[in-house]
Amino acid sequence: MPQTSPMTSNTALSTHDDHVVTLKRDRRMGQLLAYSGVLDPAGIEQVLRHQRENGGRFGETAIALGLASEDDIFEALAEQFEYPYLREAALFDSELVCASDPLGEDAHGFRELRAELVAGAMDRKGERGLAVVSPERGDGRSYVAANLAIAFAQLGGRTLLIDADLHAPRQHALFRLDDSIGLSQLLAGRAAAESVVQPSPVTGLLVLGAGPIPPNPAELLHRGAFEALLREFLARFDYVVLDTPAASEGTEARIIAAQAGAALVVARPHSARMAALQGLVAAIRKGRAALAGVVMNEH
Repeated sequence: MPQTSPMTSNTALSTHDDHVVTLKRDRRMGQLLAYSGVLDPAGIEQVLRHQRENGGRFGETAIALGLASEDDIFEALAEQFEYPYLREAALFDSELVCASDPLGEDAHGFRELRAELVAGAMDRKGERGLAVVSPERGDGRSYVAANLAIAFAQLGGRTLLIDADLHAPRQHALFRLDDSIGLSQLLAGRAAAESVVQPSPVTGLLVLGAGPIPPNPAELLHRGAFEALLREFLARFDYVVLDTPAASEGTEARIIAAQAGAALVVARPHSARMAALQGLVAAIRKGRAALAGVVMNEH
């Protein structure tokens, strides 16, 4: 019984501290909504009064009272916690969950993956990009690459997403960008980087699309120009994420991984052929790239 008292005391103190923190967050949320013109002082007081009488979070209460929309709350949270949020999410692909639904379960999963990568394969002690690879088409490489790039941009550094899948590129469609310019033109010497790297709707994230699909993607990636270009980007950006062709398309994925320095393998549970997955992992381990891990994509 002597241990019961300290435990009770600590719990009470923790509850009090949590209440203070919640009040501070609610006050900050009210200020942000007032600054953006969503709530006036009377509206803020109405929300606070409803909270005192019924409990609940500030944002949820404001929505329930019809004083703010979900977009208003997400935008305020994005500013409060400093992460990009796409208010006009309908203009962009819904697969960009880290920006369109930043509080959702999928976005949380990407932030956890980001934390593991930053502490491991993407440790900034060395310049290292991340190639997202998979055995087959349809495994979700583009989805994973795009959301990881957004998650890295949310850390505040400069991030570049490169669509190096010169067979079936998707990043231009996900971000609604011009698909007539991109990596293939750079590697063929027909354009400069400044003219083909495009800004994205996410602060701090630039995208280099694949560009026109060439007849010889493997040859373009084998050239020294790709390695030189990637070294330049690694020196200029805090994080570089590369979307790649499926390993079943040829050797490009392994070439890109070796040049990037690290590779994240993506596969679908229950549909991935184990032999193909094991073969890709073994090939990555034999090459120059560090194996950052294997992710099972259920999206």
